[in-house]
Amino acid sequence: MKVIGIEHIGIAVTDLNSSAKFWKEVIGLKHLSLEDVDGQGVTTDIYQADSGKIELLLSKCPDSPIEKFIKKRGPGIHHICLQVENIDDAIRFMFENKIKLIGKEPTIGAEGYKVIFIHPNSTGGVLVELAEKPI
Repeated sequence: MKVIGIEHIGIAVTDLNSSAKFWKEVIGLKHLSLEDVDGQGVTTDIYQADSGKIELLLSKCPDSPIEKFIKKRGPGIHHICLQVENIDDAIRFMFENKIKLIGKEPTIGAEGYKVIFIHPNSTGGVLVELAEKPI
């Protein structure tokens, strides 16, 4: 498995407009996209830094993982995403090393990336997303 780098940091928010203001207006990060990711029940608002992105995550429904996270912990950092060269190789590597994944197959996330999440029990308490950039 080859990790290319940190793709983004996912931040759970309760209001996109007020949260985006800091990233867009105060710090001046370039806005990349606003996208509904129905499979994950979220709207993503993505900002580009020189190395990596900030992904604001707003729940679209009361049973989404982001809504559950916010109810349990409040707004804040939800996950760290690592870009991998090949998601299938990464999944195989995780299974071979008995790393607990959330799901068995990749899904399509924001910006068309193939993604899968590693359970925090296997990472010392951090939800980690693995993502392969679309061709």
